[in-house]
Amino acid sequence: MTAPASLRDHAYQTLKRRIVEVQLRPGARLVERDLAAELDVSRIPLREALRMLATEGLVLLVPAKGALVATFSPADVRDLFDIREVLESLAARLAAERATPDTLAPLTHRMAEARTATVSRDLPRIAAANAAFHAEIIAMASNPLLSNVMGPLAARTEWLFRLTASRDPVEQCSEHEELYGHIASGAADEAATSAFAHIAAGRELSITLAEKWSDPDFDPELIARGRRRRRVQS
Repeated sequence: MTAPASLRDHAYQTLKRRIVEVQLRPGARLVERDLAAELDVSRIPLREALRMLATEGLVLLVPAKGALVATFSPADVRDLFDIREVLESLAARLAAERATPDTLAPLTHRMAEARTATVSRDLPRIAAANAAFHAEIIAMASNPLLSNVMGPLAARTEWLFRLTASRDPVEQCSEHEELYGHIASGAADEAATSAFAHIAAGRELSITLAEKWSDPDFDPELIARGRRRRRVQS
């Protein structure tokens, strides 16, 4: 039996947002009964939503335990960066080669959103704007196979942006500006090099933070604010 798409999508979008925005902590148990009541859906659309999230790497479906919010191990982070460095560099190259005033317009809009988000210092907004900027470059590459490969990684990439938000947003925006400039001018080699360097710049920080996520004294909700939770002394 398949649930109505509207109910399934409501549950999917709500849970996805909560996971990506770290409202639901990595490793948290997702209790079907509680979530179904909270989201006002039956268990059928909820289970379908959880399966969709599992395919995106945001949820783990564990026999006898049920659903858990996925975690990012250091190995997971390395794997994600390995893929992004290669494929997003390719996307930037293709985007630059195929840039026209019409195809560049959406990326120009995303760049403006990234600037505004950076000025706001609103970390969730910055993470969302960064993810949208990178996704637009992939779309601009006009390579359906590349889009199909990268699409399922989009949510994990935005999630990683939130979990590693202690990286200087002004520096990231400056790197986006450089990348945007190369794409806009059709400088394919420079765009590919800039994309690789931009992604690689966040690798070591992300791996370092991933090593701390299993520390019970390290709160993922505060990673998004770039601060270490300090233990209250009695």
